[in-house]
Amino acid sequence: MSAAYLAALRLLARRELSEAQVRQRLARRQHDCSDIDAAVSRLTVEGSLDDARAAAAIARHETTVSRRGRQRVIRQIEAAGIAPELARRAADDVFADLDPEAQLAAALDRRLRGRSAVADEREHRRLYRYLVAQGFEPDRVHAILTARRAR
Repeated sequence: MSAAYLAALRLLARRELSEAQVRQRLARRQHDCSDIDAAVSRLTVEGSLDDARAAAAIARHETTVSRRGRQRVIRQIEAAGIAPELARRAADDVFADLDPEAQLAAALDRRLRGRSAVADEREHRRLYRYLVAQGFEPDRVHAILTARRAR
């Protein structure tokens, strides 16, 4: 067994990684390109390396732990070196089981830290920028912030 293959197995034992991430990390550890190619090929054939499975894992983490919206989830998956089509499919699968309004409300509640209302226009703008950057749809963000505005 090659050193690159064993190193890749150790990486994959910790968490799901995409093919691009494995290649990048092995290259950073200065493994030979041909050894990296052989290791990736073997891991793919064995089923240890699967971009679709990695995309699904990233999507689940981004929605459940980080409370991110659809667009941000897709960007995070693509940033892992996964094809846009796989990224959209993984996001579709995860968001099919979620209520987008509840996801947005949870992200807002987390940001408000126990408060129930948005204090003023300045905080409204700040929260709007934050939530849109987290991948939520701008019109939904505006609607929930307006509804939560302190009177």
